[in-house]
Amino acid sequence: MRPFGNDITNIANNNGTGNNDDRSNGNDNNSNNNNRDSGNSDISSNEATLNADEDSRIPPHIARIGGIVTFSPIAGRGVIRVVRRCEDAKENHKLDLSQCELMQIPDAVYHLMRNTQLQTCNLSGNVLKKVTSKFALKFNAITDLNLSHNQLSRLPDEFANLTELTTLNISHNSFIVLPQAVFKLQKLASLDAQHNAILEIDTEDAITSNCLHVVDLRNNPLSRNCLRKLKDFKASFCLKIPDDVEDDW
Repeated sequence: MRPFGNDITNIANNNGTGNNDDRSNGNDNNSNNNNRDSGNSDISSNEATLNADEDSRIPPHIARIGGIVTFSPIAGRGVIRVVRRCEDAKENHKLDLSQCELMQIPDAVYHLMRNTQLQTCNLSGNVLKKVTSKFALKFNAITDLNLSHNQLSRLPDEFANLTELTTLNISHNSFIVLPQAVFKLQKLASLDAQHNAILEIDTEDAITSNCLHVVDLRNNPLSRNCLRKLKDFKASFCLKIPDDVEDDW
């Protein structure tokens, strides 16, 4: 059983293409050599399109990653990009999946990184609408997480399990309130929540982190009442809020 589901790049199996090569090349005596020397001649039209953009043929173990469901948001070069960045992360412990057009975090990523303890993760510039609890459970040792420039409106409560997280960027998303999990991150030092749709901040919910240095709430449509509360809020950290809202008459 394939660990990630069906092939999504339609890479032909080398063991099953010999007969096709014999017929197409008209050379029964050299079928084995043709299989080795002309590997790119027996691929499907989808593969040909992919290879026009990629110099080398996709290895079969990469071709099998994902499946129709797991990697539905990305295909072709996108699969290769994700796999290569996962391979890089095995070396430097920094997973950069920014600008990969991800609508979700593929299960294959968790499999590829199963033996790697990540330090940072960059998921910015995708089209993520949610991040599941699995992320926090699998990557609970990360210290820096960038979720900016997505379409997120909530974070799972399990994000509180990111006990080593010091830097969190959720700017340029669709949050209307700060996620409750944020208030439970004990080592959080920097929170960037700019450019969301946040209207209210509950100042009664104290952030438990004693390491907090800065919370950036600029470029949010905070109500005047909320702004007044935040201006009077006594905090040990730097609180950045909009300053261009007109006062009530």
